Amino acid sequence: MFRRKKALKTEDTHIKQLADIVGPKEVLFHKEDLISYESDGFTIHSHMPKAVVFPKNTEEVAAVVKYCADHDLPFLARGAGTGLSGGAIPLNGEVIISLVKMKRLLHVDLENRQAVVEPGYVNLKLTHSISDKGYYYAPDPSSQYCCTIGGNVAENAGGAHCLKYGVTTNHILGLEVVTPAGDIIEIGREGIADVPGYDLLGLITGSEGTLGIVTKITVRILKNPEEKQTVLAYFDRVEDGSRAVSDIVSRGIVPAALEMMDKIAIEGVEAAAFPVGHPKDIEALLLIEVDGISAGIEEQIDDILDVCKKRNVRSVKVAQDEKERAKWWANRKTGFGAMGAISPDYLVQDGVIPRSTLPQVLQKINEVSQETGLRIANIFHAGDGNLHPLILFDARVPGETEKALEAGSKCLQACADAGGSITGEHGVGIEKREEMRFVFTDQEIQAQTDVREVFNPHYLLNAGKLFPSSGRCAEIKAEQKKAASE
Repeated sequence: MFRRKKALKTEDTHIKQLADIVGPKEVLFHKEDLISYESDGFTIHSHMPKAVVFPKNTEEVAAVVKYCADHDLPFLARGAGTGLSGGAIPLNGEVIISLVKMKRLLHVDLENRQAVVEPGYVNLKLTHSISDKGYYYAPDPSSQYCCTIGGNVAENAGGAHCLKYGVTTNHILGLEVVTPAGDIIEIGREGIADVPGYDLLGLITGSEGTLGIVTKITVRILKNPEEKQTVLAYFDRVEDGSRAVSDIVSRGIVPAALEMMDKIAIEGVEAAAFPVGHPKDIEALLLIEVDGISAGIEEQIDDILDVCKKRNVRSVKVAQDEKERAKWWANRKTGFGAMGAISPDYLVQDGVIPRSTLPQVLQKINEVSQETGLRIANIFHAGDGNLHPLILFDARVPGETEKALEAGSKCLQACADAGGSITGEHGVGIEKREEMRFVFTDQEIQAQTDVREVFNPHYLLNAGKLFPSSGRCAEIKAEQKKAASE
């Protein structure tokens, strides 16, 4: 009887019921309004959602989720849409629950160094909101001027300064989550870094919106360092710059950031909005920042300069003031978007390797470029081995999109073969589902999908993301069900 009643529901009825929950003005369902939600930052794939709703609070999120769950409507959460792996693409005609109107800074507790935000709160806005009090929020993805903290939690976003300060999961103290059934639960405790039981904070952070929808976030905030200094070094050989990275860390220095760009990447950033005047013939540059208490900073800078000189640096300089430092960082932060100045299309990849293997993996990426005939720019967080090969292509040329995807997969294979992983901060989404097999066995993947089924048993929330959808994993699941029935 229940199924028959659901079958009588029309699309208009679903839209009307959703509008009753969030308000008529907070639902999009016409095709021309939905086009903007076909994809996120991974634009190679696009799919049309059923509708987009804009809840204003946790209770509305829970009510929308419960309605979708009760009527077998697939759904997913979306933030600013800046994700680079397709995690917010509606593969199954989902109802998109956009969290951009839940954008308040709810509470700041300087004494306990924490803040509470809603998921639509923009990353950089948090630092701007507390900087006058001498505090900041450490995770700083390149899209921090527009990406949301809720999205950062979903992808476990990193950033340039994660070498010293860690990624998003290292700064999350508590979460309010709506489960796929529409229940509201609290995970973690404000002000408590560790609580008994399973690490559900760690599990939810980086789960790419497949286990629940985060509606409130308690984050750790940090006191501004007494001093910071930034170094810019130019190298005639990528290998020299790569080896300088390992040498700096080997000296016991933990920079706040240690970034690298190769020649093609430099060409892009110099053609974009914030040119610095990097030499056009340079093969690589390092952007190195150290911070902390004033005592000892100069010694660290001297050691870094010494390492660079021993690795045949062409020239190296220290930022003379905050204006120069900010200019260098603006140039670096535009890295991904800058590729649009030198290529009609580009694919951003996101692999992780041991620092010591940097020269070999960069050589392998160069070989992939030669094999495919596609230029590959390299911009990456060299200090923690998080690579971002940017594969330049022209989607108007038949076959080039497929060639770019193949090149991206080969770059990730090179990272996995070097003892690394297929993502450091951008997530798996739909882009890297099959590449999960580079780093996990079928049994390991099945163990993870078993965890997903505990939270998301009907697979209505963000289905088709993160894990391979067929192959040996399906066979293992069938074998488990058969054994259970016997």
